[in-house]
Amino acid sequence: MPANAPTPTTLTARALLLDMDGTIVNSDAVVERCWRAWANEQGLDAEAVMKVVHGRQGYATMAVLLPDRPMELNHADNRRMLAAETADVDGVVPVPGAPAFMAALAALPHALVTSADRGLAEARMGAAGLPMPRVRVTAESVGASKPDPEGFLKGAAHLGFDPADCVVFEDSEAGIAAGRAAGMRVVGVGPRAAAHGPDVAVPDLTHVRVEALPEGGIALHVGK
Repeated sequence: MPANAPTPTTLTARALLLDMDGTIVNSDAVVERCWRAWANEQGLDAEAVMKVVHGRQGYATMAVLLPDRPMELNHADNRRMLAAETADVDGVVPVPGAPAFMAALAALPHALVTSADRGLAEARMGAAGLPMPRVRVTAESVGASKPDPEGFLKGAAHLGFDPADCVVFEDSEAGIAAGRAAGMRVVGVGPRAAAHGPDVAVPDLTHVRVEALPEGGIALHVGK
């Protein structure tokens, strides 16, 4: 087994809740371009900014970075950033293994739970060539950004399952914390995830195999 491969394990669930950016879609190139430009506008260190942007809605990231800034300015910048990110899909690709992973979920209970708004989610899923889940919780659907658990709890409720029966797929500190706060198990995906305490971490989705169980559940074979 390669040194960075996850320890083989199996999780069972009734439904899966999927973050988008960094989890099934690699949008890092766009995020880097847009947020580095914003950091320069604000006179902030771009490297420091990039450490906290992942997982949150834009206005929430701005509030962390500029705690004394009026929130209306954060919301205004957030709207401008969303428009720029929606228009820029250069370099947006699926995370390795995501096409097969999403195909395996087609007939199984799952939802997208993303900090992106509806337009950005559609743009990035389309650019990555991934099917949009029928159930999706986007920025317009919640009153609080991750790490608040609201989005994941709404996703579980829309699918009709208890939080304990759901497994979250996430890549960021804020997203993993949100899944934990929702009372769900978390599969961490990608290079950022392992440091933030998911139940199991994988380099990408090629390390996850989805099996539909006869009684209606889902088995996730991780690292096998």
